[in-house]
Amino acid sequence: MKTRTLGKNGLNISEIGLGTWQIGGNWGKDFSTQKAMDILTAAVDSGVTFFDTADVYGDGKSEAFIGEFLKNTDAKIKVATKFGRGANVFPDNYTKDALKKGIEASLSRLGVSTLDLLQLHCIPTAELKKGDVFDWLRDFKSEGLIKNFGASVESVEEGLLCLEQEGLQALQIIFNIYRQKPITELFPQAEEKGVGIIVRLPLASGLLTGKFTKDTKFHEEDHRNFNKDGAVFNVGETFAGLPFEKGVEITEALKAFLPKDMTMVQMALRWILDHKAVSTIIPGASSPTQAENNAYVSSLNPLPKELHAALTEFYNTEIHQYIRGVY
Repeated sequence: MKTRTLGKNGLNISEIGLGTWQIGGNWGKDFSTQKAMDILTAAVDSGVTFFDTADVYGDGKSEAFIGEFLKNTDAKIKVATKFGRGANVFPDNYTKDALKKGIEASLSRLGVSTLDLLQLHCIPTAELKKGDVFDWLRDFKSEGLIKNFGASVESVEEGLLCLEQEGLQALQIIFNIYRQKPITELFPQAEEKGVGIIVRLPLASGLLTGKFTKDTKFHEEDHRNFNKDGAVFNVGETFAGLPFEKGVEITEALKAFLPKDMTMVQMALRWILDHKAVSTIIPGASSPTQAENNAYVSSLNPLPKELHAALTEFYNTEIHQYIRGVY
């Protein structure tokens, strides 16, 4: 596993991390403690040193699982969590006291004395523009409650707003073969300002595994069922904003670009790693094997320049027009 730095003078972390939304049980599958531990263990045994979670994943269950894991390992794991989507604050009830209580609750569940990285969790653009929440984050950093702060955002516009904030360490964004917009403007500015990029949804909610068909059905509590058209939150968080059937169709066409002896997952993750602005990718895993397979991509060679050019052209002509939601 290769490592990268999360922004200027930031954390040294594995270039492939682990997203832990799913172990909170938010995908219609309840996770036992043993299954969660098996996945976390497999990731760490494969070289992963970075976990991403949030206070609302399973109402704190994901954080609690990670806290339990940390108590029983000597591995040097960096954990990023998030604040801002809880019903007590979203969409317009953000206060310094609520943020402090959120931090303290995450500290308790994770069993740590300070947070490695606290990210704003896709809070409204209006709150980002006001900027008060960033002042509070700077205060809590000076108090030692958090070591670093960042923001998980929905759009390039929001990312650029956050980059104006002094002390921002990381931006978490949706970025994959189906959502290439950040490359032209956001990435250069993030690099210039020394802000790390954390990539979520690298496989577009599983579309880029190439395993779905138009007849694939998802559990009623899986966001790929209830949010496929953006009924509950930003449609871009599900299938990268593509209508499901169109996404399956595009994925089938994408298979023609696969290098010999490479899987769809490997090409999709390697494509992201080939962008030097990226600090780490946080694919989820519903099994230890998935965690191991994702981590393996760090050992693969970069994709040929000709393939990158072809995938850019494919995005511009066959994908971009179908993306829905703020971007």
